[in-house]
Amino acid sequence: MHDLRMIREAPDRFDQGLQRRGLAPLSAHILDLDSRRRAAQTALQEMLTRRNAVSKQVGAAKRSGEDADALIAEVQNLKDGIADNEASEKALDAELVELLEGLPNLPADDIPDGDGEDDNREVRVEGEKTAFDFEPKEHFDIGEALGQMDFGAAARLSGARFVVLRGALARLERALAAFMLDLHTQEHGFNEIVTPVLVREEALYGTGQLPKFAEDLYRTADDYWLIPTAEVTLTNMAADGILDEGDLPSRMTAWTQCFRSEAGAAGKDTRGMLRQHQFSKVEMVCVTHPDNSDAELERMTGCAEEVLKRLGLPYRVVVLCTGDMGFGARKTYDIEVWLPGQGTYREISSCSNCGDFQARRMKARYRPRGEKGTRFVHTLNGSGLAVGRTMIAVLENYQNADGSVTVPEALRPYMGGLERIALDAPVA
Repeated sequence: MHDLRMIREAPDRFDQGLQRRGLAPLSAHILDLDSRRRAAQTALQEMLTRRNAVSKQVGAAKRSGEDADALIAEVQNLKDGIADNEASEKALDAELVELLEGLPNLPADDIPDGDGEDDNREVRVEGEKTAFDFEPKEHFDIGEALGQMDFGAAARLSGARFVVLRGALARLERALAAFMLDLHTQEHGFNEIVTPVLVREEALYGTGQLPKFAEDLYRTADDYWLIPTAEVTLTNMAADGILDEGDLPSRMTAWTQCFRSEAGAAGKDTRGMLRQHQFSKVEMVCVTHPDNSDAELERMTGCAEEVLKRLGLPYRVVVLCTGDMGFGARKTYDIEVWLPGQGTYREISSCSNCGDFQARRMKARYRPRGEKGTRFVHTLNGSGLAVGRTMIAVLENYQNADGSVTVPEALRPYMGGLERIALDAPVA
């Protein structure tokens, strides 16, 4: 949600931010609604004050035996005017809120302008692209040949864009998640949280998925919603609360199942595990002091990168342009892992600084030291990492000519010492 006071004080800056997002200037319309709403509020308060004064005059007139008809008529007229202004204020407020809640966050000054992913800017490249003396396969060919990745069974159970994992690959998913959680909690200072995957509408509104992106989500018959990411639950831990400044930053992580009705562009990534309706992800969330959110974004991105470094997976980091950035973000780094089967980099993590955009929707505040008032916190979120996509990267970068897959050293303690996943290899 946007700060009305900022729009009043710097309408040109607000419009410039919208234009960078590809939207028409709206400050004049917003300020007109705001002015009319405030005028209705002022008129309402004046009428309420006058009604109270006249009501007292009516009582005094009746006690003294004077004619109170004119005063009574004025009270009735005031009641009608109060009702009209209350309705006007309510309607204008609803229109203003509906307009503001549908507008994306304004981009940070230092991100590139652009229309889509082709305009993103590469920040750094880490690791050499994996070389093979054979033609590398894609992950679904590897997994199916191993007999441990079954899209047919998943389709019979649930339809397209689901997968059944068996044996060593099922354990590999669990191992990846455990490795990520241990790294983030033991070395990166995140607090592990176990959260529900079913939430109320208010939680999705707080993080910006609702109302604009309802079609991308799954909703139950009794009005619960399945989370698209643990960003929703972890960030909303701060909703409607006031933190002490000394409690910031609050860094949290969780491994959850995630559910998304959308699955990318029609006809894109229809094979394999890249775009699924259900997938698991280790999420990182930080609630922090506004002065520190830029530094926290760099830190969070580094935490996600460390997972790939420990796994020996080549990747690159890009900063997203204005046209490719998510609704609630003011700045986002995408981490893209090298997939030799596809011969390209693919997104495996997005780390975003949302500023106070989500905090305003959630009413999440902190109390500065030595001050009576409160201020909005800043919130950040990032994948640390998407577990399924990390499995894809492991399978494709560690594949062998005989169809087996070498287990990265960092994962072997989590795989019972297993060094190689093969068709005939037992699950340790």
